[in-house]
Amino acid sequence: MKKTPLALFLALGLLHTPLSALAATAPLDLVQPVSDYKIYVTEQLDELASNTQKFTDAVKKGDLVTAKKLYAPTRVYYESIEPIAELFSDLDASIDSRVDDHEKGVTAPDFTGFHRIEYSLFAENSTQGLGTLADGLNNDVKDLQTRVAGLTFPPEKVVGGAAALMEEVAATKISGEEDRYSHTDLYDFQGNVDGAKKIFDLFRAQIEQSDKAFAAKVDKNFATVNSILAKYKTADGGFETYDKVRENDRKALIGPVNTLAEDLSTLRGKLGLN
Repeated sequence: MKKTPLALFLALGLLHTPLSALAATAPLDLVQPVSDYKIYVTEQLDELASNTQKFTDAVKKGDLVTAKKLYAPTRVYYESIEPIAELFSDLDASIDSRVDDHEKGVTAPDFTGFHRIEYSLFAENSTQGLGTLADGLNNDVKDLQTRVAGLTFPPEKVVGGAAALMEEVAATKISGEEDRYSHTDLYDFQGNVDGAKKIFDLFRAQIEQSDKAFAAKVDKNFATVNSILAKYKTADGGFETYDKVRENDRKALIGPVNTLAEDLSTLRGKLGLN
């Protein structure tokens, strides 16, 4: 068996756990995919931080047109790494909570982050009074970067994240409730799908060793979902608003999305991480 470099274990923080636990939860053949996933998450967070700065700058300048334009392309980076972001529940709440999570609705003092700003930009058509919220969002994203940099990525959480992302699509994207003011749900949808596909691809070699037919089935369903999303891409690389998605296409998404969520939920078992 090829030896795994000590630096790789150090980068993952795996040497912080007893070797007996390491053998049980992170077999040597999973170390490289988990390491590669941390690199992916770090890159996505770098993009999130950079784009959040531009987005919040526009909000603070009162540039409504630019702020609206940057809202969805900025959030997509958060959506792609949500299983890791959600490990920090306080930041996930301040960055990504929805109005339903707050008893006092849009007036709740603790309703902050992307969706609170989304409400003002798209429902009220205004940037007024958003300076503090913009600064708070920017600071929270930077805090998330710092915390993830020092995080030991649990292999079972990484692998389980693929199913979690597709379950997120099924639960909040197809219904259109996630971005209810801007109707930019397709950006989030794509972020969730891309994040799930990244995890699946990183562990593909191990999965195909035991079940090539399963891997082919998952690939086919990912292709089906992406082909439907591609119908609504715009010339600038973005997406049409979700209210323009035909009802038959929404229904066509339900089957492959639910099947993907169900199939991906078996990955931990296939990789010996249950």
